[in-house]
Formats: sequence, C-alpha cells, structure tokens
Amino acid sequence: MPDLTVRGVRFHVQTPGTGDDADAPVVVFVHGLVMDNLSSFYTTLALPIAGSGARTVLYDLRGHGRTELTPSGHGVADAVADLFAILDALGHHRVHLVAHSFGGVIALNAALARPDRVAGLVLIEAHGPGEGPGWSEGLLNTLARWSLILEYERFADQMLASGRRRAGRQMATADALVNRTTLLADVAAIGPVRPADLAAVRCPVLAVYGQHSDVAAAGRLLLHSVPDCTLHVMAGHGHTALREGTAEILEVVLPWLAHHAGTRVPAAVGGGAR
Repeated sequence: MPDLTVRGVRFHVQTPGTGDDADAPVVVFVHGLVMDNLSSFYTTLALPIAGSGARTVLYDLRGHGRTELTPSGHGVADAVADLFAILDALGHHRVHLVAHSFGGVIALNAALARPDRVAGLVLIEAHGPGEGPGWSEGLLNTLARWSLILEYERFADQMLASGRRRAGRQMATADALVNRTTLLADVAAIGPVRPADLAAVRCPVLAVYGQHSDVAAAGRLLLHSVPDCTLHVMAGHGHTALREGTAEILEVVLPWLAHHAGTRVPAAVGGGAR
C-alpha cells in the first residue's frame, strides 16, 4: 500500500511484514523533519521489529519523502490528526509508536490526545519535552540554516548536475518544504511538552538518547516526569544514534517491545535498558 489519501492529502505508506495475523501488535514509526523520511526506519528498525512478529506501519510526513507537499499544515495538531487518520484508514486502533527526533513531538502529543489509542512509546533522540520557550531553539536554528543553505547554495541543482539523482531529488524536496511552506512558522508555534503534561502520559515509555546529544536533557526530563519511563543512554553517541548505533538500539527496543507489546525477541538479542 504505497499511497493513501486521508484528510485531503496523499501520504506514502509502507507496511512491511504485516502478515495475516490480525491480532499481532501494531508498531508505527514516526520520523523527523526535513532531511528525514520513512527510509531511515525501514533500513534500521522496521524490518527487525516486523520480524519479531509485529505489524509495522511507516509513513512519510507531509512534504517528506514521497508524501504530497502541502503549503501549510505542518504543525503538531495536523501531524497528530494525520497520524490517526492513517491508522483509521488502515483499521488500526491501539498501537505502539516508535519516534525519532521531531517525530517525538508528534508521538508524545498523540499519546496525550488519545491515550486509548497509544499503548506505548519508544522515543529515540526525541524533541518535545521541555520547561520553557527555548525548548525548540536548537531545532529552529537547524531548520533556518537548512533553509539558507538550500536556497542559496542550490545543493539540489549541484547534485543533479553531478549525476547524483537520488540525493538531488531529496534536496529538492527539502528545499520546497523549508522555503515554500509554513513549516518554520508552524514549528516555531509548537509549545514544549511540559513536566505536568508528561506526568499525564499513561502508557509505558522507552527513551533512548545519545550521551553527547544536544537533546539529552529531554531524556532526563522524560525519566523524571513520566510515571512509567525507562531511559537508555548510548555511550559515545550524539543525535545520529539511530543511524550509527542501530544494533545497540535494537538490543534495547526488541526486549522492551516483547515485554510491553508481546512480540518475540530473537535469540541473538540481549541487553536491556537502564
């Protein structure tokens, strides 16, 4: 099912390894912003988790990957509504969410908005938890830099001219997203998920952060505020932990999902969260 139209927007959706077991737990992946799409999960976590017996769902956010670009609607309220509309169209009610980077903002707000539908959260290098207006300063600075680079350095044209078609298309998509839509204003308008809100999260949470990550404080805030939270800190890693520390993340996530969602744990996987 590569395309699905909900809320008037065409979304690119992949469901690898779902099989025929309608009772299998459903794990949904929510990626980060701009230079990210569902492929970052497909090649790292999704296939092993599908192999553990889960029904997996990956989708590209608005304007990312192969999903339709919309001029507006890139804030958290629309992102949460998009998520549940996709799940409704697929016939999935209660799910576990695995989110990376900005995807954590969406996943946390989804769990707060519809606690009956979110059975658990795996948050990897997730933005969102914060106590003041400066929670998104680093994220917004990064987006602003990308906006200028893509607009004036014309990376997309350079890569297409050098024959790097796939990279060129990705850069062109990112350029359109940050420079031709309300994305930056929409993200700037999002408030942090404060400790009082985190205390209201009813599902279990696994938080995975790099030791040297610029958002590591969010992981500590989750640990101290969410009633049922496990924090795993990846020694030596930063915000690129998903790509560079995939094996370690799987060693933590697969047993956690087995305990909370009822999936299987491959014999070769051990370890645990701390």
